[in-house]
Amino acid sequence: MTTEKTAATTGKASVKKLPMKKSPVPAKSITKALGKSGVKAAPQQAAKKPKKEHKKKVVRDSFTMPQSEYSKIAEIKAICLKAKMHVKKSEVLRAGLKLLAELNAAQLKHALGSLEKIKTGRPQKH
Repeated sequence: MTTEKTAATTGKASVKKLPMKKSPVPAKSITKALGKSGVKAAPQQAAKKPKKEHKKKVVRDSFTMPQSEYSKIAEIKAICLKAKMHVKKSEVLRAGLKLLAELNAAQLKHALGSLEKIKTGRPQKH
C-alpha cells in the first residue's frame, strides 16, 4: 500500500485493491444449469453492438466563378438568416446541386447554357 506521504509527493492518488470473492459455483456450471432448467438465455443478437455507420468522405476543392454569382451566395445566406435558418456557404452550394440533379436533360442543358463562360484557374493578381 502507498502511504499518504508518498502519494502527496508523487502527486498520484493511491488505489486500494480489494480482494475478489470467488463464487462457490463456477460460471460454466451456472450456464449449464440454466440451459437444462428450460430458462432461455438472452439472444446473442441483442448482446452485439449495432454496426457503426461510416462517415461519408468529404472532398475539398476550389473553383472559379464571377463575383456577381459569388455574391448570390451571400444573398441566399441573408434570406435564410431572415427565415431564422443559419446555413453555410457549402450548404447553399450543395442545395443548388441537389436542385440541378432533379432537372431533366433539356432543363439542365438550358440552365448550363445560360451561364457565362469563364477561364478556369486562378485570376491574375493586379
